[in-house]
Amino acid sequence: MPMFPLGMVLVPGGVLPLHVFEPRYRQMVIDCLSDDGEPEFGQALITHGSEAGGGDERSLVGTVAQMIQIEALDDERYAMVTVGTRRIRIREWLPDDPYPMAEVEDWPDRDAEAPGLDEAVAASRARVRAALALAAELGDVPSDVIDAEIANEPVAATYHLAALAPIGPADRYRLLAASGPGERLAVLDEVLDDVEAMLKFRLT
Repeated sequence: MPMFPLGMVLVPGGVLPLHVFEPRYRQMVIDCLSDDGEPEFGQALITHGSEAGGGDERSLVGTVAQMIQIEALDDERYAMVTVGTRRIRIREWLPDDPYPMAEVEDWPDRDAEAPGLDEAVAASRARVRAALALAAELGDVPSDVIDAEIANEPVAATYHLAALAPIGPADRYRLLAASGPGERLAVLDEVLDDVEAMLKFRLT
């Protein structure tokens, strides 16, 4: 699968706008939109190195990004909006030719119907909205994100919370790589302990 490593993490249900200007990724877009291609690619976190030019180290868990809007700004740039559709495990990174490629497999969540999941989602939803309110007060996020829609289905809801929480890419990657929704919510609660403390300290 064509891959687009970045210094950020897309999760299923998340939205990722992109400005494509490197020649190798422009070629990737062309190939994905060709008659033989699929309007999707994999997105993975760069764990070490730079987004531009290659030579980076890349994670082994990612998300399939579906292109839902694309515009050619000129002969050398594309603006597009993608949405995360499903989680993938990267079996092997292949040589860039010219853009990154990987052998991947879908990685569904385990324990998708664990008991008590609805209650755990509701508790985490309240914590994420509270953290977003603090972050909005500091100007870190726009205030309208506090009321962003979150899915009713529990597994999708855990990914939406992972996308919305005011956390960094390393923590978001931990949420993406959790084996299932229960573990994801447990990791999110742990991460929010530190985030809430930091935000409250900044406000004082």
